[in-house]
Amino acid sequence: MKRSYYIIGLIFLTFFVISLLTNILGPIIPDIIKSFDLSLTLAALFPFSFFIAYGVMSIPSGMLVDKYKEKPVMGAAFLIAFAGAFLFAVTPSYSVAIISLFLIGAGMAMLQVAINPLLRVAGGEEHFAFNSVFAQLIFGLASFLSPYIYSYLVRNIHQPVADKNFIITSLEKVVPVSLPWISLYWVFAFVAAIMVVLMFASKFPEVQRKEDEVAGAWETHKNLFKEKTVILYFIGVFAYVGTEQGVANWISQFLYTYHGLDPQTAGASTVAWFWGMLTAGCLLGMVFLKFFDSRKVLLGFVISAIVWLSVAFFGSRAMALIAFPMVGFSASVMWSIVFSLALNSLDRHHGSFSGILCTAIIGGAIVPLVIGWLGDIFGLKYGMFFLYLTLGYIFSIGLWAKPIIANETISMKKKKAEAVHEESNR
Repeated sequence: MKRSYYIIGLIFLTFFVISLLTNILGPIIPDIIKSFDLSLTLAALFPFSFFIAYGVMSIPSGMLVDKYKEKPVMGAAFLIAFAGAFLFAVTPSYSVAIISLFLIGAGMAMLQVAINPLLRVAGGEEHFAFNSVFAQLIFGLASFLSPYIYSYLVRNIHQPVADKNFIITSLEKVVPVSLPWISLYWVFAFVAAIMVVLMFASKFPEVQRKEDEVAGAWETHKNLFKEKTVILYFIGVFAYVGTEQGVANWISQFLYTYHGLDPQTAGASTVAWFWGMLTAGCLLGMVFLKFFDSRKVLLGFVISAIVWLSVAFFGSRAMALIAFPMVGFSASVMWSIVFSLALNSLDRHHGSFSGILCTAIIGGAIVPLVIGWLGDIFGLKYGMFFLYLTLGYIFSIGLWAKPIIANETISMKKKKAEAVHEESNR
């Protein structure tokens, strides 16, 4: 079909909004703790309630898309996200927040399942790889910007000397004086409402889903879970997302606890640079994957992550401000390599396998919760030592992975060309 630049733009906008709503939890954790007088464990239930929705909704979302197609599912997803954000904005309490964040997470899970096949069709299969990388860059840009949006809002709402523009004065009418960070959820509700209108007003192309994009029946998923390879890679994705969110969600609180840095400025900025460097690392990772086996690249980046994490834990304030973003840089290639190794290690049911791997995103729920629980007992720094365990498992994947198809490097390409040349000369 003819490329639809409007739908491509709408998909890129969707990636931006998903990231904006997903990766804001880290910067606001210190405000959450202070506002509701929470322990680290109770604060960790915020990301838990958000990411556990991925575990609940990923596989059912694939089935919903197969039955009802992309447009109604994506419209419903943003409607659910709007309901969650609006509920928290108008009733800012701890118990309501848990429900609200689950709703927002459910909406984001539904969107993640729907948009990739749609991008393939709307952008053309021959452009899918480029568009996918570009979408990830947009995703990273939103992750980088969201902490700065938070910082701008809390430093201007209900402040005597502030930038009193239309947005700030409007938010001041609905945001409690003691909870300026709640303004974020008014912004999210507004953005989600706009996206609902855009979804239902847009004409979507017909998507013929490939075999590896189709979600199988429940029986298929159950049978896959009986296979060792599936379980090992499920744990791998669990460990990666747990590592990513375990770092991002606790950076700001760590800097406040151990170095006395303001969460609304230095903390938010460091979280922003964590996501910014994670995005930048993707570009370098793409270069490395053209020259080296993905398993070796994975091993190198995991070692780098462990080193920088240790510097953040044991170094000075200045070192921590550099080291945490560098952990993001080191984590940049882990998701794509682990996911591709997983799919290339199984020769069937890729659609169902992808759904299972997306379900493993619940690692973003469990690991920050474990860190918070350990942090209440031993201190946050020692609670974050749990990340050495998750990184250790990701490192092990680079040692035992045996994909059916390895990533093609320049040397492999050259050998293939030489083999073809020799064959033609015979």
